[in-house]
Amino acid sequence: MTKSRKRKAAPSPCKYRFLAALIFFLISAALLLISTLIPGTAEWYSSRVYHPAAAAISGVTGRVPFSLAEFGLYLLILAFLFSVIYTIRNIIKSGSPGRRLLSWLSGICLAASLLAFFFMLGGGINYHRVSFSEKSGIAAEPCAVEDLSRICSWLTEEVNTRSSQVARDENGVMILSRPEGPDAAAAMENLGTMFPDLSGSYPQPKKVFFSQILSRLDLTGIFSAFTIEANYNRDMTAYNIPFTVCHELSHLRGFMQEEEANFIAFLACVQSEQMDFQYSGYLSGWIYCMNALYTADYDTWSSIRSQLSPDVEPDLTANREFWAKYDGVLSEVSNQVNDTYLKINGQADGIQSYDRMVELTVAYYKDKI
Repeated sequence: MTKSRKRKAAPSPCKYRFLAALIFFLISAALLLISTLIPGTAEWYSSRVYHPAAAAISGVTGRVPFSLAEFGLYLLILAFLFSVIYTIRNIIKSGSPGRRLLSWLSGICLAASLLAFFFMLGGGINYHRVSFSEKSGIAAEPCAVEDLSRICSWLTEEVNTRSSQVARDENGVMILSRPEGPDAAAAMENLGTMFPDLSGSYPQPKKVFFSQILSRLDLTGIFSAFTIEANYNRDMTAYNIPFTVCHELSHLRGFMQEEEANFIAFLACVQSEQMDFQYSGYLSGWIYCMNALYTADYDTWSSIRSQLSPDVEPDLTANREFWAKYDGVLSEVSNQVNDTYLKINGQADGIQSYDRMVELTVAYYKDKI
């Protein structure tokens, strides 16, 4: 006669999923703390690990003609919706709502932890690396009104010179004379010959197919840390596009600070061989610098503003009208989320950090003009 043995129940799969999620969250938090608190670690990671890995990944993803990040986002949304429907169906069919919900929640936590982990590897750590301005020897500091007004006058002249040299539609609004992708990569590669930290080949930026989503979120572009892709809003006013694609491509080199990405985009555009890019760079720089001058010295701003060529006005008007269509609660929420995201990642100025490219522009050009 054999003795009966009690069998232990097999561990629940959701227990392992929660444990794995906790491990990945803790690793992500540790990476954030180490890159923030220990000097040099983020720079070491960026140059020794991220740079070669990003080059390899973008070399593959760059060959795909559409945005893998956009496609992946839609798949993720569909997977989430399917998991909700599947869980509800099982609860109705088999009962055990507590166990089913716990299983579903463990899967969601694991997915979120993996996204956080790969975000840290693809972008989060780079927020704490040595800045582009420091590496290139550009000492950005609050600029004097006199220097700012001089830069604005110079930018106005450069914009005016190029305003009549770009293609325009029947309403006088600029149109791109050729596909922007190859020229964006060429512009960044050209800038890399001047700044070694930007050197190397670049993939072409990707148009977001459903760009209206970006428009409603008040976004011109977005860098995907998961697929190492530069994505941009294809619907916006044409003069924005060259500047935006160069901004997003700069993130591929690990420079995540928004004011520096703006400044790199400005440099890449104005030194491009293509007139569309030069006009986009100078006009974008003009807008940022003139906005700063408006706050600092309205009378000088008014005087310089009156000197802008009439050819430029349709572009500014078209841009205002385009974004006005999408003003609303969604764009406000998006701006608040973006502001919080930037502050969490070490940019204390939040969305205002985009404007700080003015300090870099003045510091770089005030002795050159």
